[in-house]
Amino acid sequence: MFCYQCEQTAKGTGCTTIGVCEKTEDIQSLQDTLLFGLKGMAAYVHHARELGASDDEVDAFISEALFTTATNVNLDANRYVGLVLKCGEMNLRTMEMLNGAHTSHFGNPTPTEVSTGTRAGPGILITGHDLLDLHELLKQTEGTGINVYTHGEMLPAHAYPEFKKFSHLVANFGGAWQKQKEEFARFPGAILATTNCALLPKESYKDRLFTSGMAGIPGATHIEGRNFQPLIDKARSLPPLTEESGGSLTTGFHYTAILGVADKVVNLVKTGKIRHFFLVGGCDGARPGRNYYTEFVEKLPQDTLVLTLACGKYRFNNLDLGTIDGLPRLLDIGQCNDAYSAIQVALALAKAFDVGVNELPLSMVLSWYEQKAVAILLTLLHLGIKDIRIGPSPPAFISANVFKILQDTFGLKMITTPEQDVAAILG
Repeated sequence: MFCYQCEQTAKGTGCTTIGVCEKTEDIQSLQDTLLFGLKGMAAYVHHARELGASDDEVDAFISEALFTTATNVNLDANRYVGLVLKCGEMNLRTMEMLNGAHTSHFGNPTPTEVSTGTRAGPGILITGHDLLDLHELLKQTEGTGINVYTHGEMLPAHAYPEFKKFSHLVANFGGAWQKQKEEFARFPGAILATTNCALLPKESYKDRLFTSGMAGIPGATHIEGRNFQPLIDKARSLPPLTEESGGSLTTGFHYTAILGVADKVVNLVKTGKIRHFFLVGGCDGARPGRNYYTEFVEKLPQDTLVLTLACGKYRFNNLDLGTIDGLPRLLDIGQCNDAYSAIQVALALAKAFDVGVNELPLSMVLSWYEQKAVAILLTLLHLGIKDIRIGPSPPAFISANVFKILQDTFGLKMITTPEQDVAAILG
């Protein structure tokens, strides 16, 4: 660790500012946490701005927070803690803005069953998060005979009324981002990556991989100005997909849909038919240990209900968990930014039962991987939500002292085993 006060390595013998250097690791940890949160929040800000929405207060915070990470501007750890939590507050504001932009353009999502099979004919597979890219692609491919398939975090698009108008948005192909190399190699059509969570491609499909917006991959063709003609031409030149039946996935449990049956949910809790709510989801990755989330959901008893979001849902969203008096036990809320919907559901339940959110029979078991997961975690901490479990490993950029603060203040916990955690939560 480098000490900016004496311009020497903090743990070296030449450092004379011992007090500052002892804090350097924790200050850098807080800076890194803030930077990761800002990166995640910036992605949501960008998507909202592309749809015409902006927020001066959010923009001002981004510049303020970035400035504080400049060399030797701020060495006060307590101020950084405040900025980290404020990042969570601003990310909540940003997710609300993005939710408003999505719903004003595409309508409120409704529960929708999505095919995982393929149809005969040319195809384009779109991955990432940018719903505006998908909308423009659907408009430009309408009437061409090309079928469009979603991948990864694009799955929730099927639930928006505006997207349901396009009959050639036919199915979801594949799962989470970390399986791209295998799944993209199996998909014979053209492929479009719109945002992050894109992997360096195999040679077998590099020539039919395109990017748009912020996404950029060496060897892939980049689309400028959402003119998808090169992508369309490529899809037409490739062998068509064959008709193959598949299963189905259900998505679209936006907070407006869940609150539409709030009275039923409250009654199911009061009559003992729902004992506990779980939010299990987040950003998935490829490291071993993430099968924990599959096993955790499998071990939950029948009188529990699971909310999920982001690509972490692909660990278990193909499971049939059944229903509770006709209400599905597994409710896919949507993309990672749809954590806003989960928060609105939690706040509504707290109001219905006249308790605080932390007094609800609600537990959050989250998979973290990248910057947006950090931003969402900071939002939950800003709201004072306690006893969140995260995994499969602690964030490498959070120092032992900072993690202890989070544990002591918010009861933040690492996951253990599915059996132990289910037992600890349900008693």
